Amino acid sequence: MVALADLWLPIVLSAVGVFIVSSLVHMVFQYHTHDFGKIPDEEKALDAIRGAGVPPGAYRFPFATTMKEMGTPEMKAKFERGPVGMLHVMPPGGCGMGASLAQWFALSLVISAVIAYLAGLALAPGAAGKDVFRFVATAGFLGWSLMPVTDSIWKGMPWSVSLKFAFDGLLYALATGAVFAWRWPAA
Repeated sequence: MVALADLWLPIVLSAVGVFIVSSLVHMVFQYHTHDFGKIPDEEKALDAIRGAGVPPGAYRFPFATTMKEMGTPEMKAKFERGPVGMLHVMPPGGCGMGASLAQWFALSLVISAVIAYLAGLALAPGAAGKDVFRFVATAGFLGWSLMPVTDSIWKGMPWSVSLKFAFDGLLYALATGAVFAWRWPAA
């Protein structure tokens, strides 16, 4: 068993590694460029959303407050008529890149810390690098890669987009595993 405090360096370095890999994915490889499309007649749609006074938040449409309401003929007709979807509205000005990157790094630290906790319970000091890599990369895959799949299951995200994000997670898991294997405490 390895104490979590003894794993602070691989936690921080793996979060930095994930941040670097993520930056490469989005700024160099750019395979997420076409994940989202433009709404036809965007100005008209934006005017309608502004005109309705929709505040920042997450919305589902058509919306039913109960399962009973969901089963009514009127609600079924709304679903049949369409459109059906989800809408995420941010405050005017969009998302601040600095704040988003800080939150992304904080999430990377949290995921690395949870992985470190698990690895510390399962592996001894001086464990073989390949064993550390396999364990940590597998835990990292669970932490990074499987969550985007729920977006396709529950939110209508195209499977191609969720699978690209899951692939990103695999890259993050491999980076995390490599850092922990490199910096695992000696016996």
